[in-house]
Parts: sequence; C-alpha cells; structure tokens
Amino acid sequence: MRAAVQQEIGQDKLEVVDGIEAVGFGPGKVRLRIRATGLCHSDVSAMNGVLPQPAPFVPGHEGAGEVIDVGDGVTGLSQGDRVLVCWLPSCGSCPSCRRGQGHLCLTGFLNAGTPNFKRAGGSPEDVFGFAGTGTFAEEVVVGAGCAVPIPDDVPYDIAALIGCGVTTGLGAALNTARVEAGSSVAVIGCGGVGISTIQGARAAGAAQIVAVDPVVPRREAALRFGATEAVAPEELADAKARITGDEGFDYVFEVVGKSATARTAYETTRRGGTLCVVGAGAMDDHLQVNMFELFFDEKRILPSMYGGGDVLRSYERAIALWRAGRIDLQGLITHRVRLADINDALDQMRTGEALRTCIEI
Repeated sequence: MRAAVQQEIGQDKLEVVDGIEAVGFGPGKVRLRIRATGLCHSDVSAMNGVLPQPAPFVPGHEGAGEVIDVGDGVTGLSQGDRVLVCWLPSCGSCPSCRRGQGHLCLTGFLNAGTPNFKRAGGSPEDVFGFAGTGTFAEEVVVGAGCAVPIPDDVPYDIAALIGCGVTTGLGAALNTARVEAGSSVAVIGCGGVGISTIQGARAAGAAQIVAVDPVVPRREAALRFGATEAVAPEELADAKARITGDEGFDYVFEVVGKSATARTAYETTRRGGTLCVVGAGAMDDHLQVNMFELFFDEKRILPSMYGGGDVLRSYERAIALWRAGRIDLQGLITHRVRLADINDALDQMRTGEALRTCIEI
C-alpha cells in the first residue's frame, strides 16, 4: 500500500512510497481503510522534533475511514463500519480513567512505541505511526478503542477533524476553561484549533472574542467563525485597553505552543482570569512566572490536553453542534489534496495559507 513516510526527524518533506504494510493485526485490533485525514500542526511538530516520536514514521492522527477487518475479542465494530480515529483512547482501568480523566490516559502514548508498519519485501526496518496511529496511509491497524463509530450523515472529512483539532479547540473553551456567557475572550493563534476554540467560546456565549494572529487570511477567517475582532499580535495591547479598560480579558487561550506567546497570554489575562494553554510545545521551552505575580494576580493557568474532557462525549457534542448549525466544520477545510501531494499541504500549513487541509486517500 501507499503511505507518506518521514525517514529521519528534522526532514521537512515526506516521502510518498508504495510497499508499506500495516502490521500488528490480531486480537483486540482493527484494520482500517483511511478515507480522509487532516494535517494537524502536531504532525509538523513531530516531524521537526518538537514532539517526541521514533522514526521512521508515518505522520497523521486526525483521520476517518472504514473498518475492513476485526480481530478476535472486538465487540461493537464490524466490517464496513464508518469510524473516526481516536489517537488517545482511554483504557478504562488506569487511575486517570477511574478518576474520569480518560484524556490523560497514558495507554495511547505507550502504543506510540510499537511499530504500526513495515516495508514490504522482508525489510527488518520498523516503521512507526505517529501517536500510535499514522493516518497518512491507505490502511492502518489500531486498537479497537481507536476506532469510534460515526453516524452515516457525518462525512469522512468532517469526522477526521472531530478526531483531533475540533475536539481540542471546542473542549478547551467548553471543558477546560468553561467560558461563561457574557465574558471577554482572546485567542492567540488562529489555525484550525484556534478557530475551533473561537467557535467554542461563541457557543458558550462569550460577548467579545478577539482573534490574534500574524497572518491576514487567518484573521479574516476568524471573523467568519465568530470572532468579534481580529488583530495582529502587535495590536493586542491596544485591543486589551479598548475592550477591557486595560484590565485584561476574562479568558485568554494560547494556541501556538510557545513560551513567548504563553507569556503574552498571561499578561493579557485579567487578575483572577483564566489562561488556557492549548498549544503543544517543546520540552525545553520554559514559561517563566514569578512567585509574587503567581500569588498576587490569582490567574488560573489551565493546560488543556485533547480538549480536557471525555473524548467520546466531546465527539458527540461536536456532531450535535454541527448538526444544529451552531458550529461550522466544513468551512474549516480550506484546501484539499491527494496523498501524493502531501508536501503541498505541509507548505500550506507552514505559510498560514490553510486552516485545515484535508488529504483524501
């Protein structure tokens, strides 16, 4: 089969090759035919080494497709079922899962160290799948918990986005920060996840939503998706003064994954307000907050991992809001490419041209 492979960490281009085989099928596993996958910034972060990932590997974790085979012991899934890929399934039995924090389950991360693919022809080289999945491939074998059935009225491309970016952004606003109606919000970083955060804040009833991004098309898009104002980073201080009387916003979301923007977000949050960190950053990039301001300002700093809540319920909520016309998911897909043109999608993301590119496989 065909897949896009990153041979070494640090390469900025993927190799689209034939002769890759999905491995590991057996009890408790399912084999999926991927139909659509989104390009998430986390894929790029794995490619450049910001997020740890063994190589060679097949990127992609935001996918949807159909079940083509079911291993022994799998219940609730059958051949032909339409599913989205959950890259962080909960095991249901670890301490995090028992506390109701399945999004913090480490089982999915441990799966990332098990090869998902190999090269045909008897090559001994292991090929991994990003985040234990690897959806930039025609087929993938995953644990049954990674395959979540979707209703027939949800297209594959929309289901793929719900599998990561939409759930992450909506959940940051609705689960983690719990944005209150009538509040003021700023969102720093307006790619696909940032736009989903804006839509979550709007659904929660925020009165002012300021989108912050250096890329003009992204700022224009943010206004279409519910932002009341969109500014460049150098204009944020003025927006804070005009909208909040320089007190700061009730909620500020950092959706970049950099300590510099997180520090800006902290300074833009009012005393007693909430800074929600959504962006996935590097292990050696440290946010500095002094002990006096931490105590005196009483700002809540809330990281949000995968939307900060039960992912299955979050999927259902996203579908319900989409059906009701409360959020726009189709509009998030600004570009479409075939797998052979995956490097075009990478260029579209790096330049900020695309909110989400759908790779049709």
